[in-house]
Amino acid sequence: MLDEKGILFVLSGPSGVGKGTVRKDLFKQSNDLAYSISMTTREKRLGEAEGIDYFYKTNDEFEQLIADGELLEYARFVNNYYGTPRRYVEDTLRSGKDVFLEIEVQGAVQVKENFPEGVFIFLFPPSLEELKNRIVERGTESQDAVLNRLKEAENEIDMMDVYDYVVVNDDVNTAVSKIQSIIQSEHCKRERIARQYKQILKEES
Repeated sequence: MLDEKGILFVLSGPSGVGKGTVRKDLFKQSNDLAYSISMTTREKRLGEAEGIDYFYKTNDEFEQLIADGELLEYARFVNNYYGTPRRYVEDTLRSGKDVFLEIEVQGAVQVKENFPEGVFIFLFPPSLEELKNRIVERGTESQDAVLNRLKEAENEIDMMDVYDYVVVNDDVNTAVSKIQSIIQSEHCKRERIARQYKQILKEES
C-alpha cells in the first residue's frame, strides 16, 4: 500500500498581488490542505487575528527563533520579519497531509534552497498598473511605501525563474482553479509514484 507523504506547496508573489485572497478561496474549496501560518513582527492590521492570519512576534522573540533554528525560512521585508515554523511543516508532511505556504518571495527562495522537493507557485499580477491599484486600494500604505513596494515587486518578478509554475491572478476563481490543477498534477507525477513503489519493494524484499 502506498504510504504517500504530503507535498509542500509554496505560493508567493509581489505584495498586493492577492496571495491572501487566493489562498483563502482555495481553502474554502479544499479540506485536504494544511495551512502553515507564518510568523511576523509587523503590526496587526484591522480585521487580522493572532493564530489565524499570522503569529505576531516582537523583534527579540523572532531573532531568538532564528538563533534556535526554529524557522524553515525567514526574511526581512519593509522593516519587518516574516518566517515559517519549521517543526509544524515537517511533522504535517510526515503525517501524509499537504502543507500550503503563502509567503513573500524572499522567503520562498530560502525554502527552495532548504526544501527543493517543494512545489513553488508564483502568483503574477495582470500588470504593474493593476498591482499599484490594488496596493493603493488597501489604504494601509503611504505614497512612499507604495512606490517602495512597486520597486520591490519589479525585483521579485525578475526572480520568477526559481518557481515551478506561474499563475496570473486576473480573476480569483480562475487562479484558484489553476492551483487546484497543479496540486492534482503533482500527486500524479511519475517520479513521486515510482519513488513510493521502490520504497515498498525495498521493504518487502
